[in-house]
Amino acid sequence: MNRDDVDRALRSLRDEKERISLALLDLEGHQGHRLLNGAAVTGETARRQAELQSRMTMLWSLFDHYGGTLAAAEELRARHSRPGQAQLAELTRLLTGPSVELPVEEVPIERRTLLSSPTGEKLTLGEVVQRMTPLFEEAAQMVAAVDAVWSELLAALAQVEADRRTVHELAASLGGPDPELDRIGRELDGLAAAVRTDPLSFEQGGHVDISRLQAAGTGLIELRRRLGEAAAFRDDSDTRIARAAAAVDQVRQAEAAAREARDQVLIKIASPVLPDLAARSAALADRLSALRVLRDARRWSDLAERVGDLERAAATAFQQARNDHALITGLLDRREELRGRLDAYRVKAARLGLAEDAELTRRYQEARELLWTSPCDLRKATVTLSGYQQAISSRAKGSDG
Repeated sequence: MNRDDVDRALRSLRDEKERISLALLDLEGHQGHRLLNGAAVTGETARRQAELQSRMTMLWSLFDHYGGTLAAAEELRARHSRPGQAQLAELTRLLTGPSVELPVEEVPIERRTLLSSPTGEKLTLGEVVQRMTPLFEEAAQMVAAVDAVWSELLAALAQVEADRRTVHELAASLGGPDPELDRIGRELDGLAAAVRTDPLSFEQGGHVDISRLQAAGTGLIELRRRLGEAAAFRDDSDTRIARAAAAVDQVRQAEAAAREARDQVLIKIASPVLPDLAARSAALADRLSALRVLRDARRWSDLAERVGDLERAAATAFQQARNDHALITGLLDRREELRGRLDAYRVKAARLGLAEDAELTRRYQEARELLWTSPCDLRKATVTLSGYQQAISSRAKGSDG
């Protein structure tokens, strides 16, 4: 190299060294690098941290060797304003030859041989940059991946933690801890520790798996809804309890009506098949009394849930009592229906001129006695009424013939 070649090379290498320095500093300043650097991490994240530290150590070491060789060339050029052949030869060696000597311990194991020189490996400045390039790219990809995973996890965790604080404040306003909130809280504590110490354990197939955080968030949303209902209930507890008491009383009245109908049927209908009448109102009344105990203890969340359960149970019991009443009174309705049909058949017989028919009169009297006698045998009365109706129809056909 002549003097001009040397000066051009030095200018180019100074610029290259500056750009490499800025790139390394930018890499160290990256959020992903700051997150990993010195963090107390475990598992997969700790493995990546060790890999990153190894690459960064190698990068800076190569850069230092690069800078040392370039500084030696600059110093030599500065001492000789008009370098001779010996100086130009040395500058050529420093700038283009294998002038960067790496200690043996800095030579990657895959580049060593059984008889490797104890003085290590010698590289040109260009080869040093080539050696640094893949190390830099791998480190950059690593810190970018860590930053992306950690950022997504921390954002999801922050949202869930905010929901947790809201629910905790709501639970505290309702008189104390909530078992479900405690359970979700323990789960979140474990997830938060994993996010902060081993975020890369959440990486699955190139994507961040936040399903466990989402599940905890869904649980908190449902719990907030339930506690919100409890808070609303607290402000209207007397009205809600009074409404529940009215529902229980409605069941009591419906059951009393069903029992009264049953007693009438037992008197008026022979051998009736009746449903068993369960006294559900007594158990509901006990549950109603327990509500007042919860109200006095200001256990609003439990109280809201118990009132809702009681209202639903009362609605079911009321419907069952109404069904029993309808089934029981259906027997009396059946008797009234048969009585009406008997009168209708008698009018038909008279219209056909059969009012004086002795057989029809006998059949009519037999059916009437069955239907107006207590207890009434509905089955026998139905058969007798059917015989009366068939006899009328038979005589009407004979008259037409």
